[in-house]
Amino acid sequence: MKKKHRLPFPILFEDDDVIVIEKPAGLLATHTKLVGRLARESQLTAENLLNDYVRKGQAKSKKRVWLVHRLDRETSGVMMFAKSEEVAEKFRADWANLTEKTYLARVGGLIEEESGVFESYLREDRDGYRVRSIRVAKDPKASIGKLARTEWRRLSTTDGTTLVEVKLKTGRKNQIRVHFSEAGHPVIGDEKYGGERASRLYLHALSLRFRHPRTGEWLEFTAPPPKGLS
Repeated sequence: MKKKHRLPFPILFEDDDVIVIEKPAGLLATHTKLVGRLARESQLTAENLLNDYVRKGQAKSKKRVWLVHRLDRETSGVMMFAKSEEVAEKFRADWANLTEKTYLARVGGLIEEESGVFESYLREDRDGYRVRSIRVAKDPKASIGKLARTEWRRLSTTDGTTLVEVKLKTGRKNQIRVHFSEAGHPVIGDEKYGGERASRLYLHALSLRFRHPRTGEWLEFTAPPPKGLS
């Protein structure tokens, strides 16, 4: 009998080119910086679970999925993987024009403005743990920061917090978390960047819209917001 592979998350869409899932909070998207192939492939990640799924339990199968974007471990919501290196490279090369990502976040404090934009150059600390905005030197070669733009609009306020909708064209590491923290409104549950302690990180990838790599058709998939983000 063939082993049945039950995934701990729903598949929202699948065809020969891409697979779209609803990643739960607490699950790594891909492996951390582990040494050795076996260590990386044994780690519990969405990527490894999907590799096992597409291989249907056949250990020698060369089938696999390719990472095209990331969600932080504690961020839930819509995430896409490619089913070939060619498709993955196509998305990576023109991500801003081929996709649109929308998030929901509950942040600390009451934001008075109806909408706004955060834009800065982000750089990881040497240990890779934290990310922060940096000043860009006059000589572009002197800066290794990556441009990040976060567009947001206020949805509601309650109990000293603000629910915001966020749209990204750049997908930098911890981008939303860093920008709101630096603005004085850290994401609830984000103790790493100064947010108040909570049962979870209140950040959710609500929807992903993308141009299909083969048909050119625009597709959109959504993941219902969890409690506290609706």
